[in-house]
Amino acid sequence: MALAAAFVEPAAAAAPRTRLVEFRSENCLLISGDRDDIASNVSINGHPVRVEGRRNWRVRLPVRIVRSWSAPLARTVTVAVDGASHEADLPIGLLGHSDDLAMLVVRAK
Repeated sequence: MALAAAFVEPAAAAAPRTRLVEFRSENCLLISGDRDDIASNVSINGHPVRVEGRRNWRVRLPVRIVRSWSAPLARTVTVAVDGASHEADLPIGLLGHSDDLAMLVVRAK
């Protein structure tokens, strides 16, 4: 009777996740992700950041910092973990500009 060994390939790292949170009365972007080595460096848009956690990490950045590190109207941030880069989607409209509308007129054709 022959036994076959099952080889399991390591799972690819999931894309980093983002969401808007309030922290110490300030709006912040919470970015979280995974890393294989707890000593791996993490950077956001090329800026090294200190993260909380070990293999599953997270970092909170004030929205004003994210805005200063990003292109105008950006829809993603680049998250690099030990040199491997991923694009993480920003919450819709986070870095957009809103105009106050006094009135919106919609006409049917």
